[in-house]
Amino acid sequence: MEKLKPVTWQEFVSRMKELGFEGPFFGGKHPKMKKGTQTVIIPNKHESEIGIGFLTRLLRQAEITKDEWLNK
Repeated sequence: MEKLKPVTWQEFVSRMKELGFEGPFFGGKHPKMKKGTQTVIIPNKHESEIGIGFLTRLLRQAEITKDEWLNK
């Protein structure tokens, strides 16, 4: 079984779009991505990768399973 791995901000946004989210929308302290009535607050763009722990929390907030994320 495949495991989650760290991703860049751009990879994260791209994959979220593949999963039906729109954005990112900027305004306020952090950008947001939306899917229907669901809003997910994402980290600001930066050079370092999004680690596995933080990615797991973001996926939980977006109601995306590990299998959905890894199914490319």
